[in-house]
This record gives sequence, structure tokens and C-alpha cells, in this order.
Amino acid sequence: MIVNVTVSDTTIDGPHGPLLLRIYTPDRPHGPALVWVHGGAYAFGDVSMPESDWVSRQLAERGVAVVAVDYRLSPTIDLTDASVAPSGDGVHFPVASEEVVAAFHWMLAHANQLGADPEQLFLGGGSAGANLALSAMLRLRDGGEQQPRAGLLVYPSVHAVVPPLTRELEAGLGDLPPILRFSPEVMRVIHLNYVGDEAELANPYAFPGGHDLRGLPPVFILNSDNDPLRASGEALAGELAAAGVDTLVMREVGTRHGHLNSPDEPLALRSIDRMAAWVHGGPFLGVRHEASRT
Repeated sequence: MIVNVTVSDTTIDGPHGPLLLRIYTPDRPHGPALVWVHGGAYAFGDVSMPESDWVSRQLAERGVAVVAVDYRLSPTIDLTDASVAPSGDGVHFPVASEEVVAAFHWMLAHANQLGADPEQLFLGGGSAGANLALSAMLRLRDGGEQQPRAGLLVYPSVHAVVPPLTRELEAGLGDLPPILRFSPEVMRVIHLNYVGDEAELANPYAFPGGHDLRGLPPVFILNSDNDPLRASGEALAGELAAAGVDTLVMREVGTRHGHLNSPDEPLALRSIDRMAAWVHGGPFLGVRHEASRT
């Protein structure tokens, strides 16, 4: 059932200065709430881009209160030419990661204001935003704080080095434009631009993939189909399962990376329905998880 949605902005005192949050409140009390983090290679995007605003509105119309995070970005980079140096002002790790944690803290403190059930608070994002969301979950876990009820990671890229592609995955990439090929050289530029210091590539809060994932709440991973970064999402699913984390992984057949940034694409709407169904009671959500590691 589609419900009415109220949209408002608020600015909170974040760990690195004022932090803008865009709030989407459905006209349906006592439902779930989600902190949502857009992607954009850590260097692009804001809360007005479709992957943030359209996604948030669609989920809110399906009864999910959404807090979209306008986190600080890294310097601008050229995604088609790895040899071009980053330009302009920007921040580096851990700024954005810590801002997502602050947004989750705000949602915890304002669940009643959002008309949300405090037992149904979620954390998620797309692409780089999915990595930031997973990083925030690790920070909450290690701090012994309240975890989200579950994580919602859409076409996540969470490894400092993208895992090798399978033959099946490589076979579907033939007609991709260069900007969606995410070569190892381009991904290294993106990641170094995000962390600012090569040593930080090994920091689990920068790239949680390949690190200790025990003690996290259930996670839903929704991968794009013809997407080189699906290798990271699929590897993450295996790592989570091996760590004892209840994990659901799905592939949206026929899509490319970032398909939630294309509202006119019917498959993007199908992904929204999958996401809303998970938040409203997907598998594993009847199980309570402790914040501490096992």
C-alpha cells in the first residue's frame, strides 16, 4: 500500500561539523526506519541524486521512514582515466564513515519523532554507500552499541581490491561502457582517493571485506547483474556466512551497477520492492542479535 510522505531537512552536530540529513516520514506510524547512504565512488553525489532521493521516497511510500545522509565527499576524480589526479577540496577516511555512525545515532534518538518502531531500525546503502554502511555496522559492533536490526547493502563494493571475476561474470560485461567497467586501475584510484593514505586500505573500517565480520546482524545483499563489482558483493556474502551472520544474497538479473540511480528503469522499481519486503520482515528478522562478537 502506497502512503503519503513528508520530506524535511535537518542539520545535526556531526563528528566533523554540521551534517545534513534528509528525512522521509511516511504517514504510517510504528513501522521500520532506515538510514540510507548513497553511492558515488565516495567523491560524487548528494541527497538529491536519484539513488538517494528517489530510493528514499519509494521506500517511504512503502511505509519505511528513511534518514538519508549527506556525508562529506572525497576530492573529485576522473572515473574514465586513472592517470588524472584528483582535484578540488574533499575529505578522506574516516570522515564519511564516522558521519554515517552519527546519522544512525540520531535515528536511534529520534525513532519516536520518525514514527518508527525502535526495534525496527535498519542501516544500508548503495555501492560506496553500502561500504560506508557496513563500516558503520562494524564500528557499532566494536563499540558495544546497539546494532541495526539488519543491514541492506545494494551492489556493495567493500574490498580494498575487488576479488577476481568469475567466467560467468566476465561473460556478461562485453557491452559495458568504460565508466562501468571499474578496471583495477580505476578502483585503486577510487580507493586511494577515499582513504588518502595507502596504509589505510587495510583498515577494516575503511574496507570491511576480508576482515572479521562476526557478531553482525542479518544482512541482505542485492547485487546488480552485469557489474564487475558483483564480485565484491558475492565474496562478501560468503564471508558473512562463514562468520555466522545470517545472509540473503540476490542478483537483480538484467541490471548494471548503479541501477537504482535510474528511476525510469523497471528493474530499479523491482529492486525497491525487494528492499521494502526485506525491511518489512525478510528472512532472519525474527532473530535477535547481540552487538558483541561471538
